[in-house]
Amino acid sequence: MTTNTDNYQYILDRVCLGTIAPQADVVDRGGVFPEASLAALKDAGLMGAVSSPESGGLGLSFRGAADIVRRVAEDCGSTAMVLCMHYCGATVLEAHADNVVRRAAALGEHLSTLAFSEAGSRSHFWAPTSTARRDGTEILLDANKTWVTSASKATAYVWSSKPLQAEGLSTIWLVPAGAGGIVVQGPFSGLGLRGNDSSPVDASGVRVPDSAMLGADGKGFDVMMGIVLPLFNVLNAACSVGLMEAAVRRTAGHAATLRYAYSNSALADLPTIRAYIARMRIKMDMARMLLDDTVVALETSRGDAMLRVLECKAAAGEAATEVLDLAMRVCGGAAFRKDVGVERYFRDSRAAGVMAPTTDVLYDFIGKEVCGMELFG
Repeated sequence: MTTNTDNYQYILDRVCLGTIAPQADVVDRGGVFPEASLAALKDAGLMGAVSSPESGGLGLSFRGAADIVRRVAEDCGSTAMVLCMHYCGATVLEAHADNVVRRAAALGEHLSTLAFSEAGSRSHFWAPTSTARRDGTEILLDANKTWVTSASKATAYVWSSKPLQAEGLSTIWLVPAGAGGIVVQGPFSGLGLRGNDSSPVDASGVRVPDSAMLGADGKGFDVMMGIVLPLFNVLNAACSVGLMEAAVRRTAGHAATLRYAYSNSALADLPTIRAYIARMRIKMDMARMLLDDTVVALETSRGDAMLRVLECKAAAGEAATEVLDLAMRVCGGAAFRKDVGVERYFRDSRAAGVMAPTTDVLYDFIGKEVCGMELFG
């Protein structure tokens, strides 16, 4: 199957209905990496959404990538998060990797991911504690990375370390997942996003060539803040919005069809139930509108673009937990059953708040931005 910028949404919907939705329960119940879903996205040309047409991608940038992640999240949060991380990594590769790697990422032959968070820096991902040192003609990397999505399935990691020699907070590298000295501390067994293969990755004396450096030595902070953070926050927010959209739809459907035998009235006939569903819809719509405005701000280089980038992930993540709490409340005991489908979204929605930058860190950044303070001062 081939796609282009004109028909990608139609093709995406076919992939979601034909493969991702049917696979979602299998992925969640077994904690299985969504291989079939990713293969379908690859065949459809959608793994290259953020890659340039010159690399074989679609060049969709923020808006198209957010549309794709949001739609995928409606059916499978795990697949959406793997896709989110691939797009973030592919964007760095598009800016700094060679033609062969860029093309492989665009075609989905190279599954990318980020390896920024560490045991020593926690959610302050911009200040890695891992090291890089020269040994002859090679670079040796040592690190204790935490929560690397697609940890055992990625082709290579977009990896942060302290600078090799230059001043600055960090340097970015392309590190093959199969390199000697890489140990994935998996498999992942978590509350939600159970198929995203998120695990700690340890590196001990991992050897890479000088050419593995992505960008300049000591300029990793610029890559993180200028390339990764805007896209990651937008896509993470899109994932939360997609989870909410599915939850609202399923909750409303459950309330409309469940009937009391003694009166033949539906659950939705109760004003309190309709009020809960109305609150869910309002919170979802507010998060989606903020996400849409963030994309516009980025597209037009608006003065408040960074503020919107910080806000959209925090707002969507918080809204998602509230919406899914309400979904569980409306559906009652039935919400705990797998067939209703709400509890999977309830679990998946919890991840956004603790993925770096966490919601609490974002609130601090937003407060600094509003108060006219330096974000990292």
